[in-house]
Amino acid sequence: MWSYVQYRRIGRQVRDEINQKQQEPSAIEDGAISVSESGRSPSYLEPRDGNIVVRASGEDDPLDPKNWPLQARCKNIAILSLLIFAQAWSGAAESMANTKASQDFHVGKVAENLSTAMYLFGIGSGSLFVGPLSETVGRNPTYLVSTLLYLLAVLGSALTPKFGGQVVCRYLVGLFSSATLAINGSSVRDQFRPVKRAFVFPAIAWANVAAPVIAPIVGGWIVSSPGLSWRLTEWITLTISGVAFLIALFFLPETYLPILLGWKAKQLRRVTGDTRYISDHAGSAEFFKRMKKALPLPATFFATEPVIAVLGGYLILLYTLLFSFLSGFDYIFKKTYQLSSGFTGSCFAAIALGSTAFTLCAPWFYSMARRKTEYIRKSPIKPEFRLWPAILAAPLLPISLFWLGWANYASISIWCSLGACFVFGVVLIAMYVSSYEYIIDSYGDHAAIALASITMARYLIAGGMVMAARPMYEGIGVHWTMTLLGCMAAILAPAPLLFWKYGSRLRRNSPYAKSDED
Repeated sequence: MWSYVQYRRIGRQVRDEINQKQQEPSAIEDGAISVSESGRSPSYLEPRDGNIVVRASGEDDPLDPKNWPLQARCKNIAILSLLIFAQAWSGAAESMANTKASQDFHVGKVAENLSTAMYLFGIGSGSLFVGPLSETVGRNPTYLVSTLLYLLAVLGSALTPKFGGQVVCRYLVGLFSSATLAINGSSVRDQFRPVKRAFVFPAIAWANVAAPVIAPIVGGWIVSSPGLSWRLTEWITLTISGVAFLIALFFLPETYLPILLGWKAKQLRRVTGDTRYISDHAGSAEFFKRMKKALPLPATFFATEPVIAVLGGYLILLYTLLFSFLSGFDYIFKKTYQLSSGFTGSCFAAIALGSTAFTLCAPWFYSMARRKTEYIRKSPIKPEFRLWPAILAAPLLPISLFWLGWANYASISIWCSLGACFVFGVVLIAMYVSSYEYIIDSYGDHAAIALASITMARYLIAGGMVMAARPMYEGIGVHWTMTLLGCMAAILAPAPLLFWKYGSRLRRNSPYAKSDED
């Protein structure tokens, strides 16, 4: 809806400019026309092969979302964060209902874990397609159409009477939420330059990682209430997601600059009757050609780019832990401390608080970025600067896992284990923010593919590990499960520091990354 308002506004400004230039018939040909959302400065019209190509006039072109008023961009990020939160919430909304759902569907608890696993598989498979799709039709229609289909899938999951129906619907919930969860980093890059991303990205990251640990808190108390059906968790998800969809429908604009330039070219053709106006985007490859080129790239990135492989491995481990905790907290807290489902779900609040504590440090990271660039406007930042949160947090991950595993005795206060979960929450979002910002800054125009490869891998592998989580906790116990995962975290701990030291050299040798000279 708001995209239509944008399109009409561009049309009005095109018409106003042409009326003002009627006494200068050559002005349009020479590229002197000023057409933008705010009408402040001209975009560049480049004659090429008998056409007139509409291009951005430079870094100050007001059509570029990076130059929109800060208040408008913050509003866009708030709406996007709400969409992310609602759709990430759905992944864990019914996790605390495992026992009741398995009884209703007459399946085992391990089989019922497919509900979460299929959601993760859906995101992993969908993330391959949404990047090229958003660059073909725009961010806004990708978000809105996929969210509408996502709502229908959530409705189906809430109503289905069969286990098979639930499995299919949960896969579709993940598949259609992949658009929002996989390309939101690209929307941040559309609107904010490197320095301001240090302030904005933690907010987006919080919506991604906090929702799956807040949803079990609500779900736990619903399951604990005798008069409430476990399916209420799905209806709450549908309500939150429906509100988020309506807000996005009416107020979320298009932010992909090539699409906006295409709209302007179309309005120029309509108003002037001159069919020579085109945009670079209109002449670029169609969706299926983009897909043919893009589909092999995630595997190529994982195989050839050490940054993607190692940071992807970190995020895979973190998401494996996060979603395996949906089953694991039954063993870590419920059985050890004899808690109800409501109090067990409430233990996830410790992770949420840790994530929130890190997010509140965003102004400090922004201030550091400003000092690093000596307060020069529009200044770039060396990607390795983004790694500092990860460098500081990396050693805390194995510490938190060993702590959680070996403090898991009924004789030790529950607050000790909750403290470990708080530290894990800090590490979770610190690694997420550092990894995503480092990849966005390092890979530039290839960032969408790099992020898609990491998103695909972490959700697919986390989905498989969700199925293994309950047997693993039952088979080797909490102590050795956490020890095994802690050892993996210890092996990965030096990686951010090594990238900080050698990242520049790796980027110079990469065919996809930007070097410091670019």
